Amino acid sequence: MTNLVVFDYGFGNVRSMVRALQEVGADVTLTSDYRQALEADGLVVPGVGAFKACVEGLISVGGDRVIRDRLRKSRPVLGVCVGLQVMFEQGVEGGEHSDGLGYAGGTVEKLDADIVPHMGWNTVEAAPESTLFQGVEDERFYFVHSYAVTHPHESARGDADNATASQPNRLTWCDYGRSRFVAAFEHGALFGTQFHPEKSAQAGQRLLRNWIGVLHD
Repeated sequence: MTNLVVFDYGFGNVRSMVRALQEVGADVTLTSDYRQALEADGLVVPGVGAFKACVEGLISVGGDRVIRDRLRKSRPVLGVCVGLQVMFEQGVEGGEHSDGLGYAGGTVEKLDADIVPHMGWNTVEAAPESTLFQGVEDERFYFVHSYAVTHPHESARGDADNATASQPNRLTWCDYGRSRFVAAFEHGALFGTQFHPEKSAQAGQRLLRNWIGVLHD
């Protein structure tokens, strides 16, 4: 059975994520223990709330070190919602710029829309050759967010820590209001979704199974 860790650092709907992963057949541990998180087949980093607070929460319990050391060994990491956002270089909230972990190039900014947050079901434009979206390319997923990455780029300061840095980014997109933003990110061992797969019914379950399928490749 696949062994997964959902990283517990005080931010995120951790219980619903644990249940969703158990429902697709994984053995799941909720912990912030460095050794368990490093050695698990896969690491899930959830996140809800403010970008800066999530980054600080991760760092306070060594989550940044766990992610760095896993990526150095090409061991898969999945960030969800703000757990995806913190993988990027920077976030801007209330005019304040905060550093992210820097494993993906780009800045997290407020959505340009008449109604924010973006809350509810939406379709996505899956990346060509996406691993996550095999079989669910045309499905809808559940979003709850006010910020996202609209202008990603290839280079990132954290690439030196990523053993798969030379592999291409696979970007899945979503449109909301006047914004076109990154709905999912795949880059070597690093994966992320802006939406919540654990709240996305059968499509979300299939996506999680697709991710689990790469853990032993």
